[in-house]
This record gives sequence, C-alpha cells and structure tokens, in this order.
Amino acid sequence: MTARLLEGLPLLSETPARWAQLALENLDEVLRDHAWCEYKAASAGLGLLARFPEYDLLIRPMIALVQEELLHFRQVTDLLRQRDVALGIPPPDPYVKGLRNILCARGSGLGGLGDHLIVNAFIEARSCERFRVLAATLAHGDESDRALADFYQRLADAEGRHWETFRDLALEVCDADAVHRRIEEAGQLEAQLLEDLPLEPRMH
Repeated sequence: MTARLLEGLPLLSETPARWAQLALENLDEVLRDHAWCEYKAASAGLGLLARFPEYDLLIRPMIALVQEELLHFRQVTDLLRQRDVALGIPPPDPYVKGLRNILCARGSGLGGLGDHLIVNAFIEARSCERFRVLAATLAHGDESDRALADFYQRLADAEGRHWETFRDLALEVCDADAVHRRIEEAGQLEAQLLEDLPLEPRMH
C-alpha cells in the first residue's frame, strides 16, 4: 500500500492508517476542511504572482493552477450543499503554517521564490496522498461512496500534477542540485511535522 500511496511524490511518510477511519466517521468535517483547502490553494497561487511579479514564468502555470483549484472548490461546496452541510468559516491550518515556518527558516533553504515553491509542492503532494487514501477507503463502500472515491481519485491525480508544477518551476529558477537537496531535506522535515501534529479529520 505504501508504495502506491507515495508513488511519484516526494513524501517520506504515509498518513497513519487510522486517519482513514477517522475521516470516514467525520466526513462532513473533512469535506468542509477540504473545500477551504482548495480555496487557500487558489489564493496561494495568486499570492505567488503578486509577491514575485518579476518572474513571468509563473503567470501561465499559476493561472492554470488557480482555475483548477477554484473548480475543485466549487465541486466540494456542491457536495456540501447536497449533504445539507454549511461551508462554515475557514479553519486554521497548523500543517501549512508549520511547513512554511520550518522550510523558510531551517536548513539549506533556496531563499525567496524557491522556498515558496517547495512549500507549495509539499502541500500539494500531501493533499495528493490523502486523496489517494480517501479514494481507496471509499471504494469499498456503497454506490455513493464509490462515486466519491472516483472523485477523490481524480483530484489526487490533479494534486500530483500540481506538486510537479511547483517542483518544475523551482528547477527553472534555482540550481537543480540545490532543488533536489532541498526536496530531500524538506521530505524529512515534513515527515517529522506530520508525526508531531495531532491526527484530526482534516486534509492536513
């Protein structure tokens, strides 16, 4: 299972097995959190354009990413409406906050845009892995669960592409060897962060 869940990703650790059951038992809460994750991902893409306007190579990839993340946001909010669940207010995300803190403050950072790209790459990679977990778990349920499993598999594929987009952009703006070293180091830091955070029914 581990090899499949982590295939093509820079992650060094797999989500604990008990998270899947926790997510199923609190699916409405997970969907609310997921919706806001998509919104924040779109905002992050726009934020990179505003923060680093001197990098024209960001424009088309980030516009494409933002459009796809907003589509996902709409799709998840549609699911919430079908389930008669309110979107609610955006919850804090200690995983994203922690990842930004450690990757911009520790180790052999790339600096500036490079570090921001690696942070976003790992957020997308972890989302991809969690979506794969949900898809595999829901696939064993009833017809509605299997439909949701198909949805999460499609989203997992999209998140996998997004991690590659951020990685490839980092390789364009930074020394390739430095990027690969930073990804390896970031994988270790991200795995430790995941172990330190409490296991909750949320995407990160």
